[in-house]
Amino acid sequence: MGLVGFSLLLFTYYTIWVVVLPFVDSDHVIHKYFLPREYSVILPGVAALLLMLFVGTFIGVVTWKNRRPKKSD
Repeated sequence: MGLVGFSLLLFTYYTIWVVVLPFVDSDHVIHKYFLPREYSVILPGVAALLLMLFVGTFIGVVTWKNRRPKKSD
């Protein structure tokens, strides 16, 4: 339940940051609670790269452990 709550909070924060904030004046007080807009592209890109790295590593480890030794006749 905690992971679902965290995901919902993160999704709401990111949605407000990317969708709503560009339409709010830049001198509004709400801007101090969000990172600069450049990070709205950088952070998901880094997260996607890390996810692909972990998935690739997992597939590599599972493949390495499940390989069969060659039979010698």
